Amino acid sequence: MARGILAVLSIALTVFTLADCVQTQDDKVRGVPKWAWIVLIVLIPWVGPLTWLFVGKERSWGRGSSGGPGPRRDGPLAPDEDPEFLRKLDEDIRRERRERRERGEGPGDSGEFDDGPGDSGTDTGRSA
Repeated sequence: MARGILAVLSIALTVFTLADCVQTQDDKVRGVPKWAWIVLIVLIPWVGPLTWLFVGKERSWGRGSSGGPGPRRDGPLAPDEDPEFLRKLDEDIRRERRERRERGEGPGDSGEFDDGPGDSGTDTGRSA
């Protein structure tokens, strides 16, 4: 029973590290070329896969924004944090409102209110 579990673990570790090695970009591989790592992983059970995990790949642990492991994001996390997206959205809203006014439709004609942040100064009945 124990031999069976060890055999399954060895195969699982080999498959996992082999997939990781094959998917790793060439500039992130340390030590020997990628093809040599693949040979080591396949031909030397336990030692090859464990060596790959600890030595073979350049890893970036602890570089996340919260100090924990994970990829570091340089840009915005969501569209509503992207200034370019927000600027384009505001331009689209203003263009639609201007077109509606030029066609003679009021803010109540389409069921929408014209009191957003891109408002052109119309009075909506609110007191400041």
